[in-house]
Amino acid sequence: MSERTRHWTTPAGTGPPPSPDPAVSRSHRSGWIWFAGSITIMAGLFTAVEGLVALFDRNYYLLGPSGLLVFDLGAWGWIHLIVGALAVLAGSALFTGAPWARIVTVALAGFNALSQLVFLSAYPIWGVVVIALDVLVIWAVLVHGNEAEYEIW
Repeated sequence: MSERTRHWTTPAGTGPPPSPDPAVSRSHRSGWIWFAGSITIMAGLFTAVEGLVALFDRNYYLLGPSGLLVFDLGAWGWIHLIVGALAVLAGSALFTGAPWARIVTVALAGFNALSQLVFLSAYPIWGVVVIALDVLVIWAVLVHGNEAEYEIW
């Protein structure tokens, strides 16, 4: 008898044990895409609000004597507003199952995390929270994105 041969020891007439239900495992995997889409929308809204605050209330963020890296507060406000709005759209596209949405979501989450890293001197705690959400989204989409096969609806 070879090692590859399987012999089932079950009562007569019952056959091999049932295999796991593929619909259940598929729904668990597509749950990660739902999670990534939801977190992307939430992080995008957080980033957009951060950008709006930077644009409309310039005294809200405390800046050190060195200021912000590369741009002034108004430019970072526009960057955060645009990236946040695009992230909300990309997160919504994840729900539709569009294959391009995974690539765009990972790219926007990575860019958002980098922009939050540069903006940390102005708002450190909130920036760390958004960076953590972005890293979680990148992980969920890269690890579980192709497993779901987009049977979301």
